[in-house]
Amino acid sequence: MKVIRTATVSQSLNILLKGQLKYLSSFYEVIGLSSSGADLEMVQNREKIRTIAVEMERGISPLKDIISLFRLYWVLKKEKPLIIHSITPKAGLLCMLAGKMAGVPIRIHTFTGLIFPSKKGMMHKLLIKMDQLLCWAATNIYPEGNGVKNDLLAYNITKKPLKVLANGNINGIDLLYFDRQRINQETCDQLKVSLGILPEDFVFIFAGRLVRDKGINELIEAFNKLTNCAVKLLLVGPLESELDPLSPITIHEMKHNPNIISVGFQPDIRPYMAIAHSLVFPSYREGFPNVVIQAGAMELPSIVSNISGCNEIIVEGVNGTIIPVKDADAIRISMLKMMEDKDFYDQTRANARAMIKNRYEQDLVWNAVLNEYNSLVNTLKVDTYVS
Repeated sequence: MKVIRTATVSQSLNILLKGQLKYLSSFYEVIGLSSSGADLEMVQNREKIRTIAVEMERGISPLKDIISLFRLYWVLKKEKPLIIHSITPKAGLLCMLAGKMAGVPIRIHTFTGLIFPSKKGMMHKLLIKMDQLLCWAATNIYPEGNGVKNDLLAYNITKKPLKVLANGNINGIDLLYFDRQRINQETCDQLKVSLGILPEDFVFIFAGRLVRDKGINELIEAFNKLTNCAVKLLLVGPLESELDPLSPITIHEMKHNPNIISVGFQPDIRPYMAIAHSLVFPSYREGFPNVVIQAGAMELPSIVSNISGCNEIIVEGVNGTIIPVKDADAIRISMLKMMEDKDFYDQTRANARAMIKNRYEQDLVWNAVLNEYNSLVNTLKVDTYVS
């Protein structure tokens, strides 16, 4: 029985589904499908599965989207999968439509985040219609977390049942890999020296794409107001200037503030988390952010915005703190509290890893996905037999 797992870009398959595809391939013939890229080859080699490249644009591009839709249709007609399962917005829309056209029996989309709540005007309305069309074409919808589920219901995106799997996260966390004890002190010391981080510095880390809707403008504004403090801000992630650019003021500060250290995308985030004291993640929207789970596994308390996913992983005052969206002053106050309130910091750090272990261990998530596939396939067989 053939399962095709899809994402718009190969990096999403590579990062978001690491290990899961190989696990599922013991039970199904699994194929990974996304736009071309080095990450797609990495998926093939690591997960030991076949991959297919079909170019898809992340942004809205009507002509290119129609071309992608028909290419996906022909791939699905040729492969004849039992299940197609998408995890990112554009792949979701195109693959669900192509799957319906091609007669794929089980068409699954996992909403890992919603874009439309943070948009306004015509774009807001257009994105809602696109998600409604996606859900119309899908047979099964899985929100990544209750926050995403509630938004889908509130905006009447679909009347189909919405089911949250395994406490919400799409892939869980490998606690053997994300373990602070696996990063030795010598590695940490060398990394600090190379980045100009002093022993007395309190290090905040942000990990993710450096774009507007991750709250980077507000983060930089807040950080610049932390005067007379031994503090560093470590930015780990690519600067993307096309779809959602940062303000010129933010770019200038990132380049010229000696206490802001930007290291770009890093294939292994763990050493950077191991030299940090706290994650700060003031995003405008998320589905269920892996970075917050990873930070918790690495014993970091987190400052997160009050959005879907973040406010399900972090419990106020227990393993971090939750702040309003787009509020630079709230970011600044929370950063000061992490640095200056030792009891608060020690308590939230002590709870960080245990809370992740109890809710997001990888085996729990993978088994939930496998059990759901098996259940859907068994129901399909019964329905086919009855009909």
